[in-house]
Amino acid sequence: MVDAESFTMDLPESADEPALRRVQTVARVMDEAVRIPGTNTWVGLDPVLGVLPGAGDVVAAGISLYIVAEAAYLGVPLSTVVRMLANAAADAVLGSVPVVGPLFDAVIKANVWNVEHIEEFVDGTTRDGPTGAGVDAGASDDADDGPVRIEITEE
Repeated sequence: MVDAESFTMDLPESADEPALRRVQTVARVMDEAVRIPGTNTWVGLDPVLGVLPGAGDVVAAGISLYIVAEAAYLGVPLSTVVRMLANAAADAVLGSVPVVGPLFDAVIKANVWNVEHIEEFVDGTTRDGPTGAGVDAGASDDADDGPVRIEITEE
């Protein structure tokens, strides 16, 4: 019989920082690479890819899913991963609308939002404040959710 614990993996502390830097870089390139002169608006590669019909939106969605996959690897709670998937889906659907899709891509910063969710998890904080001593753990949606884990048991 195979032990279920042998299929689970604890994330080493050293993996957090490089993974976080990778997703931050990807999000910045996709959503905020260049400042539009004379404005306080930043755009990235996402609206540029959106100009390419079909293929550009598929590539942009794939890159957004990479960020979500990296979050799941880091152990972000399932409810947060689902929220991140919703952000990526909204970005993909609205960005694929002909003609106005690239404008949506310039405004919707789904990748940056998703990286903010990862940063909150890595820092051990939630939108309601830090979790830990003296803080009501029930104040956050994610307080009862553990990391995403897949356990395989043999019956």
